[in-house]
Amino acid sequence: MKLQLLVATAVAVVACTQLANGQKIDKFGADMGKKSAMGKEIRVPYTDLISYYGYVKPGAAPDETREGKKYYYLYVWIPAVAPELGVRMVSPVPDKMAPEATDFVGADFKANETDKTNYFDTWITLERADGVTKAEDIVAKGKGATWNKYDSNDDSSELPAQPSGSKYNSLMRITSETSNPTKSLVVGLYRIGFTTYKTGEVQGSFVAQVGSPVKLPGVQIAQNMESLMKAVTGK
Repeated sequence: MKLQLLVATAVAVVACTQLANGQKIDKFGADMGKKSAMGKEIRVPYTDLISYYGYVKPGAAPDETREGKKYYYLYVWIPAVAPELGVRMVSPVPDKMAPEATDFVGADFKANETDKTNYFDTWITLERADGVTKAEDIVAKGKGATWNKYDSNDDSSELPAQPSGSKYNSLMRITSETSNPTKSLVVGLYRIGFTTYKTGEVQGSFVAQVGSPVKLPGVQIAQNMESLMKAVTGK
């Protein structure tokens, strides 16, 4: 009887722990220094982790339509050479997550942060604007720049499931290729593109995170180039 009670208690504790942690995102670890132990991958958490909380209103016009899909962008200023960048996106924003003082928050997020009905099957990509290496050139050169794609991701088993129960949130880790100028993670203007992999609307809340294994003081994220340039230069 005592054994049955202990087993039942243990099961209840595990279940409660899983429920409590179900709406959190695990620490974002780097590929650099990754080790394997007992069949599991062990990663050291990124030293730098920047979060952006956003919300896309249902029916909102996309920044661009590509290959029949509606694309939205977040523009990122990377102020120093990085050996690796990690990018991940979760929709909707988990219940136990909220913006902190150092996080970036989109204009529509606060007014809609309680909306858990609308969310989307995230699909992300990371690109860099060719030739934009000075903050003062973000708008002037960024508007007509060629964008070099690093990578993209649809579904990641590392991230929590969406309300549907499907693990349709996205994550990618990109290592700098110093021998390839288009794949090097250098100072410059980047953008995170996001859409849905399947046919559907991009709508609802999301949190996007950019991580690095080294400190990158001065990373900024904004919805458009004008806001990004103002944040970086103060002008």
